[in-house]
Amino acid sequence: MVVPSFAALLTDRFAAALPEPGFDPQVRLSEHADLQADGILGLARALGRNPRQLASEVAGRLAGTDGLIADRQVAGPGFVNVTLSGAALLGRVAERLADPRLGLGEPQAGVRTVLDYSHPNVAKEMHVGHLRSTIIGDALARVLTHLGGTVVRQNHIGDWGTQYGMLIQYLAEHPADTSALTVRYKTAYALFGSDPAFAERSRRRVVALQGGDPDSLAAWRAMVEESARYFSEVYDRLGVLLTGADTAGESSYNPMLTGVAEDLERLGVARISDGALCVFGAHDADAAPLIVRKSDGGFGYPATDLAAVRHRVAVLHADRIVYVVDARQAPHFRMVFDAARRAGWLPPRVEAVHAAFGMVLGADGRPFKTRSGDTAPLVGLLTEAVERATAVVAAKNPRLGAAELAARGRDVGIGAVKYADLSTSRTRDYLYDPDRMMALTGNTGVYLQYAHARLCSILAKAGDPAATAAAAAVTVTGVPLHDAERALILRLDGFGDVLAGVAGHCEPHRLCTYLYDLAQTVTAFYERCQVLKAPQPVRDNRIAVCALTARTLSTGLGLLGIAAPQRL
Repeated sequence: MVVPSFAALLTDRFAAALPEPGFDPQVRLSEHADLQADGILGLARALGRNPRQLASEVAGRLAGTDGLIADRQVAGPGFVNVTLSGAALLGRVAERLADPRLGLGEPQAGVRTVLDYSHPNVAKEMHVGHLRSTIIGDALARVLTHLGGTVVRQNHIGDWGTQYGMLIQYLAEHPADTSALTVRYKTAYALFGSDPAFAERSRRRVVALQGGDPDSLAAWRAMVEESARYFSEVYDRLGVLLTGADTAGESSYNPMLTGVAEDLERLGVARISDGALCVFGAHDADAAPLIVRKSDGGFGYPATDLAAVRHRVAVLHADRIVYVVDARQAPHFRMVFDAARRAGWLPPRVEAVHAAFGMVLGADGRPFKTRSGDTAPLVGLLTEAVERATAVVAAKNPRLGAAELAARGRDVGIGAVKYADLSTSRTRDYLYDPDRMMALTGNTGVYLQYAHARLCSILAKAGDPAATAAAAAVTVTGVPLHDAERALILRLDGFGDVLAGVAGHCEPHRLCTYLYDLAQTVTAFYERCQVLKAPQPVRDNRIAVCALTARTLSTGLGLLGIAAPQRL
């Protein structure tokens, strides 16, 4: 069942009432009424009309005999304020509660999105730099799937190239070194830079690996398998959807690279320059080219990314490809997309999106590091967050048993890390501040989790928090609505529109902002409206509003990959 928002319904009615088609009425929530249309001002300017006079005419033409609109008034220079009927508001609560999907429908049905995110490197420890890609991508995967879309997750791990020949050579020469793979990688890297003879042996090992040498391949596979186990542990701890089946490393495209280069040259998209095969910009020939094949015959990231685009369209049948990669790679992806389109591998029907994100910063405003100056390991960061959260939960509720305290500490700690990241517009850098993340007030994941737990407590005291029972108990007509109650119902009504914006723009922070506003609105509702002690039928109606709010918060947090415990 699809339950359109009041804003969507009124947008259609305003559009039908306008004297000229093609103008957006811009219907939104208002402090002066339930909803306000302010797009009439732009139309009046285009028509050379008096805005207030035009607004009065439009308000008079608003169609509908279904009891949706209780009042409409022209305000200011040409706004139209609309007050909805109480019956319409309460009926909407019952409709959404009666539907397991809260009336969201499946607007992404039929859309197949290939989502490229996380992409750590084999033999290296995942660090804070991988955090944003992983959890932004996870949130997008959850939202798109929830809205009925098909999501093909692609974890484009780094598992091929010179560094792996270097590590394989080191392992062959130092079989007694049993330190962690990440430690051995650092040792090999240092040796590669200080010992020219070792560096030359490593380069020969790369050639052997790329040529299919059995011993080199066996060592490489062992490294990949060890790293895969580690990645899986981190993903499980972080609570994201990625599994080993989603892995599509650089190595998987290696057999395609020669064909990519040959076809680009044959199509006239790439040409030889100083011995390298290059793609020059269609609109800026002086810009640095995209080097598909190096002068020594080797292939780099551009060739792999072009092979990936071709594969994702031709084999994975993508309607949309989304790359959750940091903003510094924007020029690279612009060139890759341009080359793929010119080659015909990225047809006009397929949208390619670089969902760029900023960096995680430390207290000094620089990229987040450990005290020693190294890149901060992700596991250590998550461990610290859970420990801090456990202390916060224990202080708030000292009666929790040890097992429940540990579970709630994980829920709150991991949720706090995710929410701090996701609530920031992905294009911006943000400051990693554990103290702020764990705050019980303000725009934090902990605040939202407590808002949900408080609702669950009220519903438990009410006796029957089941959604279907709450929906059936709603009395639609003849029951007064408090202003705070109206505001909460209207805020709940915008959930689907917000999710559509997240899906369309690849911006999870929109959902975070919505949930925070919803939590603030329900707090104001508590302060001004009794629930359990209210007279009937107001009591049952408010219980239903609380039930819908709890389900909306729970669903929204779940789409961010954040737990919504019933008590904390």
